[in-house]
Amino acid sequence: MIRKLMLLFFVVTATVMLANAQKISGKIVDRQTGEGLPDASVVLVKTGKGIHTSEEGSYELALPAGKQIIEVRYIGYAHQRKEIQLGKGETLELNFRLVPETVEQEQVVVTANKLGMDRDNVPMNVSVITRQEIEQSTESNILPVISAQVPGLFVTERGVTGFGLAGGSAGKISIRGVGGSDASFPVLLLIDGQPQFMGIMGHAIPDSYVSSDIEKVEVVKGPASILYGTNAMGGALNLITRRQKEEGLSLRGRLMYGSFNTQKYAASAGFRQNRFSVLASYNHDQTDGDRPNSDFKIDNGYLKVGYEINGHFSLTADVSQSWFDAYDPGSIYYPNPAEYDHKSHWVDISRTNSYVTLSNKFEKAEGGLKVYYMKGDHDLYDGWKSTDQNVGLSLYQGLRLFENNLLNVGFDAKRYGGKGTATSLGELSGKWLDVKETGAYAIVQHTLFERLTLNSGIRYDHHSLYGGEWIPQFGAAAEISKSSTLKASASKGFRNPTIRELYLFPPANAALQPETMWNYELTFSRTFAQTRGKAELTGFVAKGENLILAVPNSSPPPPVKNQNTGAFTHQGVELDVRFRVSGKLSLHGSYSYLHMDTPKVSSPEHQLFGSANYRAGKFDLSASLHHINNLYTKVTDPVSAETYTLLNAKTSYLLTRQIILFVSGENLFDQKYQAQYGYPMPGITLFTGINFSM
Repeated sequence: MIRKLMLLFFVVTATVMLANAQKISGKIVDRQTGEGLPDASVVLVKTGKGIHTSEEGSYELALPAGKQIIEVRYIGYAHQRKEIQLGKGETLELNFRLVPETVEQEQVVVTANKLGMDRDNVPMNVSVITRQEIEQSTESNILPVISAQVPGLFVTERGVTGFGLAGGSAGKISIRGVGGSDASFPVLLLIDGQPQFMGIMGHAIPDSYVSSDIEKVEVVKGPASILYGTNAMGGALNLITRRQKEEGLSLRGRLMYGSFNTQKYAASAGFRQNRFSVLASYNHDQTDGDRPNSDFKIDNGYLKVGYEINGHFSLTADVSQSWFDAYDPGSIYYPNPAEYDHKSHWVDISRTNSYVTLSNKFEKAEGGLKVYYMKGDHDLYDGWKSTDQNVGLSLYQGLRLFENNLLNVGFDAKRYGGKGTATSLGELSGKWLDVKETGAYAIVQHTLFERLTLNSGIRYDHHSLYGGEWIPQFGAAAEISKSSTLKASASKGFRNPTIRELYLFPPANAALQPETMWNYELTFSRTFAQTRGKAELTGFVAKGENLILAVPNSSPPPPVKNQNTGAFTHQGVELDVRFRVSGKLSLHGSYSYLHMDTPKVSSPEHQLFGSANYRAGKFDLSASLHHINNLYTKVTDPVSAETYTLLNAKTSYLLTRQIILFVSGENLFDQKYQAQYGYPMPGITLFTGINFSM
């Protein structure tokens, strides 16, 4: 009898407590479609505890009285927080309308002016690859992801994974027919706005850039020299690194295995508490390669630490380290294949990149100071050994002196070079060579009538060998209607010759002059279907002068010599369409046409890309089709061009809230093709793996 009374007492007490508990309830929906989001996390930030939404996106959560911060998280959507104040026994309806990360990340870009700005107000053509699109790929390197997603851009490849270095290397970037050859590197690769290139050779090391460390990619098609100086003549790719967003500790990882004994492992850990955050990751890739003696192995480590000093200043420090070994299997067109010693053609590379950034943000001012240091050690089979470095800083500040006006000013300085050891260098073997560059710029942007934004700027760049160069830029963006924008720009770009082109190896020519080009473009963009879709159409004309090419020497030796060869004219159109059909289905399509006065390597005449992503319960399905037409892999006699179509697909299954299983396939049509002359790409390639997070 006593036990029954005690049980009744506890039941009544619990019922009264629950009846008087503080509760919040509501629904989590897609902001664009209004559809409920099932299995979204509703978390009490102070304790980290929470619940998941129902199939309709509804939830109900009991929580302590007082001031609370509620955070909602859902894969593929930007996190959202709300602060509430609950009295005892109070109930509150709290709804959330989440924004897809694809939309949020495209809205604000930094690469076109170093400051966050609405993409529609930037006169330049900027393409954005979001974190969601990166994760849909199984690529561990970011460059193949960019190559497929951005119209007018192409990256050469030579195998299942790995680009290599020196002879037979791939990873060359071409934008609108500019770049892509062994002799010229006019497309600048950046990490968080800092230039990436080897001090001696003047180009980035493509194997160093890991997709798991990248939050999003912004691509400027056309000159970005006004902001970044040399090497940005043809455009710029800015890899914006991830940061720890969630409070507390988070862990992520990937294990993957596939064709040709290809293995990929990745792990990252992040921690955030109040103003302090840290993110660390480690990646390892290895493969036997799809051809005999095409082994590749790489390790990448990354650390990012951030601290918000106060409401106006924040400090960030990054460091990354890469080590890789690669073999060159050689061209299949090698005159005497039996004489080619495949296993002896190896490279052993070590690269270090480090950055420190002090940012400031006030009501009418925003900017920062960035300092960077890059170093590399290269050891090659033929006896070449080199050490190079690239050190510099950039200071930039945006000032809103009066309404609807932005003045962006900046200064940067860099010193890059190195030394190499090889008998072919003669007296230059083992001698340190470097150059210095400084630049200052000012860009004024003003909005008239709340619909027309005008942009103009000038840069003065000084080189220790070539003296000064003036770089102007002009642009405008007009809001034709609430859903339509028209943008126009004219910009100049330039590229100084590299130390390699000036002094190293037989084609070197110390009398070279800088390359220059002008780019003119017009872009029309329109949102549709209640902002769930967006289309952009761009037309452009690019005119360049003084291009550096290795041409036959009129008075050998050497038989070929680097020369400023003259002018070029490229023109074309690009179309990009994105449409979020529902909260479950999203589509992306793009097309580019390029007309060149003379054929250029790694610059396809036509590119067509289409992708779809569909979520069905615990399954996530994605597929993409990439068609390449008339891709020149060789422009000397005999000319060689390729046409092919690639089908890639991936299926993921949410096993638990922390574990995702996936299977992917590449080149499912089993196409026989070459993206780089003499290096056939593999046929059907399959991968399987597991992603985990906690």
